[in-house]
Amino acid sequence: MNDTGLDFEKPIVELEQKIVELRSFSQGRKIDLQDEIVKFEEKLEKLKREIFDNLSPWQKVQIARHPKRPYTLDYISLIMTDFIELHGDQLFRDDPAIICGLAKIDGEKIMLIGHQKGKDTKENLYRSFGSAHPEGYRKAMRLMELAGRFKVPVVTFIDTPGAYPGIDAEERGQAEAIAHNLQEMAALAVPVIVVVIGEGGSGGALGIGIGDRICMLENAYYSVISPEGCAAILWRNRIHAPEAAAALKITADDLLKLGIIDEIIPEPLGGAHRDYKATAEALKASLKKNLAALKKIPGEELVLKRYEKFRKMGMWEE
Repeated sequence: MNDTGLDFEKPIVELEQKIVELRSFSQGRKIDLQDEIVKFEEKLEKLKREIFDNLSPWQKVQIARHPKRPYTLDYISLIMTDFIELHGDQLFRDDPAIICGLAKIDGEKIMLIGHQKGKDTKENLYRSFGSAHPEGYRKAMRLMELAGRFKVPVVTFIDTPGAYPGIDAEERGQAEAIAHNLQEMAALAVPVIVVVIGEGGSGGALGIGIGDRICMLENAYYSVISPEGCAAILWRNRIHAPEAAAALKITADDLLKLGIIDEIIPEPLGGAHRDYKATAEALKASLKKNLAALKKIPGEELVLKRYEKFRKMGMWEE
């Protein structure tokens, strides 16, 4: 049961609690209430579908930010084996906001790069809420280049509100680090699969987001700016974030139609935070399928196709 329900989830949470109470009462008093429980469960399933089949873009943003949503380390433990974390950019320090390392998916070797948020306040402070410093992007690039040298496919998991915006990050070359990653990822002669697993915020997301396949979990979002930031600029008030979320076209459905992403990975009814295992299984199936397809393409052709892919994005007039 979800005990940190979002506003639109409250009717679901209340009904779930009612079912728990009925089961407890039934067991404690030795009374058969199975018929009543089944009716409530059917009502719960119907309510879930009514709510989650009609989510607004802003509601999907809220699900993408859910504090109980699975993060990179959760997926590593659920779908990968033999994970060896690799640290440091060999220039300044290790950045815990980005996890990097070698792993296997059903025996297939990969280099895994992913943003990592914290499960509580202490860990979030340690990991900068998933907002990487320049050394995080340089660490990621160092290990992607290592993967390229040994012909190991690269998989990246995006989940960040944006790159760390502090003065110290700017002093160490935040913009340059991200720009360098865009250039070098475009030229990697190995398969690169990018998955937006939660928040995909601005350059912080794009810094590990250049790939042959761009996938998104169903309730993730991917945007040049947060809805709150957009609302603050256009309306001078963050209260208009829901309107901004709709206008920005940041959901997986919108981005698939616009040709920005290649695939939507389904989530369990109610979001990834309600069933880690089912979400991980869908993610694993997508990764295996795309890895198998991309491995058949020669490295030089991968680079050319990747370049053409990103050149085709967007519309413009001369």
